[in-house]
Parts: sequence; structure tokens; C-alpha cells
Amino acid sequence: METKEERHIAHFDLDCFFVSVERLKEPSLQNLPVIVGGSGGRGVVSACSYETRKFGVHSAMPMRQARQLCPQAIIVKGDYASYSHYSRMVTDILRDAVPVLEKASIDEFYADLSGMDRFFGCAKFVAELRDQIVRETGLPISYALASNKLVSKIATNEVKPAGAIVVPYGTEQAYLAPLDITRMPGIGDKSAKMLRQMGVDTLKMLSEVPPAHLARFGKLGPDLIRRARGIDNSAVIPYHEQKSISKEDTFHADTVDVDFLFGKLIGMTESLAYQLRRHHRFCGSVAIKFRYSNFDTYTRQTHIPYTASDVLLIRAVKELFIKAYDQTKPLRLLGVRFADFVQGEHQTDLFTQKEDDLRLYKALDSIKDRFGEKAVMRGGGHSRSDKQRD
Repeated sequence: METKEERHIAHFDLDCFFVSVERLKEPSLQNLPVIVGGSGGRGVVSACSYETRKFGVHSAMPMRQARQLCPQAIIVKGDYASYSHYSRMVTDILRDAVPVLEKASIDEFYADLSGMDRFFGCAKFVAELRDQIVRETGLPISYALASNKLVSKIATNEVKPAGAIVVPYGTEQAYLAPLDITRMPGIGDKSAKMLRQMGVDTLKMLSEVPPAHLARFGKLGPDLIRRARGIDNSAVIPYHEQKSISKEDTFHADTVDVDFLFGKLIGMTESLAYQLRRHHRFCGSVAIKFRYSNFDTYTRQTHIPYTASDVLLIRAVKELFIKAYDQTKPLRLLGVRFADFVQGEHQTDLFTQKEDDLRLYKALDSIKDRFGEKAVMRGGGHSRSDKQRD
């Protein structure tokens, strides 16, 4: 049964986020075609300005193809530390201002403002909040205010860049009606082709399709019709509830064998990174836990640029361990924890991975999906000392 309670859901989306940060750092890049990503021939486009998109350039595209499409583009190597810093700035502003905040990705946020309309207008509040973000960070940002997450996200995409729109309660279906079916999140090229073969080109037409005619879409069919009518009851997930993931190991015998301990750290980190990629997440915080033989227990944590890359996560974990561990004292327990999650779709590291690296991670994860996560592991995760102890 669909809820009739009026909700107020705002969607905020930082415009060309990586490019915008680079333009803050180097103002001469304003209004020029800019691509952020690996500068080598095997690099991948992490982000591109609107000036390059009209040539067909898009994120996740091989850099060599992007260069062919837009040879005049300025290639900038990604500065993932800066992007993570600015993302956290925007997160802090929003978290301090709204009752419920969901951080959907490094540059995308939902805020549930339901109930705030009783005290002051939500539309005015969201407009002032957008102005505050622009004023304090210098970043352009678009937003939409609607009755649910789906409509607010679609509306934001329609008004970008630097746009704003309010879709009043009760007008959701009318707003969506004239839009092309590809404007609906979840309708990719394959689904769009199937719908067009049925003569369905707009969301209005999709909203009127009899459910039986979408049998080939399985369970997704009725959902597509419902969403085309502007119906979406999905909740805004509070940012603080996106919990951590962790692993720890208590050893059979206390040890000061650093090779063995590094092997354990690498194995646990690889396992957690695989979990991140399976759920299309990046993490921005890593922690280690260690317990000496006298049961003294310590935890050390650090913020890192958002990533799901084994290489970068292992480096961060090992650096924490090297700084914190007293090598004269035997350890009985070691653990690794990841937190501060954001969603991510196509890259293991938001800004620096090469095309070959992405294919390698995809291939390795595919093997793990089929045969288990221990089917493929780094050599460091199987140290000589570890094998002797097992």
C-alpha cells in the first residue's frame, strides 16, 4: 500500500565535481575543456567538463578514446586527496543543517526535510543551504526538492549545471511524463532498446503500459511502471548508519614475526576491499586493532582519499601498523576495519586507476565471486610464517 504522507526530499549534486575542484585550484581552467584522469595512454577518464561532453567524452571512457574525440582537451591528473577533502566539507555543512542526510556518493547527497515545512518553507531552506555550500566551498551545486528520492534525482539531472527546481507534491507524474525513458535511473541502453521496440519512448508512455506487456523485464517490469508514475517510497539512509566492516584474527601463539603480521594485514585488507567492490562502495577511513600478549589493546585510525583499491588500502593499513606497533612486544590479535563509505560504480580508485588495473580487478573479483574470496590472493597474504603456523 502506497503511503499518502507528504515528504520533502532534497537531492544535491555537485556539478562536474572533480573538474570543479581542479578549477578552484587553477582558475585558468574555467570554461575550457577539461578531463580528469590518468594521463597515460592506458588511463581512464574519471571526470570531464561540460565543454568536453558535447564531443562524446564521458567518465569511465579509455583516455586514448577521449583524446581522439576531444584532442583540444586539457588532461589533469586526479588529486584524490583534494576531492575527498572537499567532499567532506560539503558533507559537514549538510550534516549540520538537515535532520537526516544520506551521502549517496562522493558528490551526491539526499536530505529528508519532512516535517520542517511546519516551521519554515523547505524550498527557501534548501535554496539558502545551496547558497551556503557555494559560499563556503566555492563549488557549483545543483539541487531539486520533491516528494521522493527518485523524482528529486531525476529533476536535479534535468536542471544541471548550477540549477535548482521544486517539484510540488502531487505533480510528480506530470513532471516526469514528457521525459525520455533514458532519464529514469536504472534504464540502461539494453532496457531502453527493448522499450523503444515496444514503441515506448517517454515516461508517460511507460507509465501507461499494462504490466503484462513488460513480462520480459521480470520483477523489474511493475517497478518501472510505478517509478514512471513518480512513485518511490525508498527511505533516505542516515549517513551515520552506513556502518563499518571489519576482520580480526586471534593467533594460536603470540608472535613478533613481522612478516607473518604483514601477511595477516594484507589478507584481511584484500578481503575487505573485495567486499567494498561487491557492494559498489569506497571507504574513506581505515583502522587497525592490535592486542599485545598482556591483553593491552589499541586502535589506530586515519582518514584516506576514498578508494576500494587493494594497493592503496594495504599501503594505508601497513603505514598505520608500522607507526603504532612496538616490535619488541608479542601480539596475540590483529584486526582491520573500514568505514566512512560512499557509493561508487566503475572504478576501484576514484581518480588514479588505469584501464588495465580496472580490468584486472574485475577479472579477479569475478574469480572470487565464482570460487570464493580466497581463490585469488596476493603473495604477501600467504607468508612463509603463515603457512608454517597453519
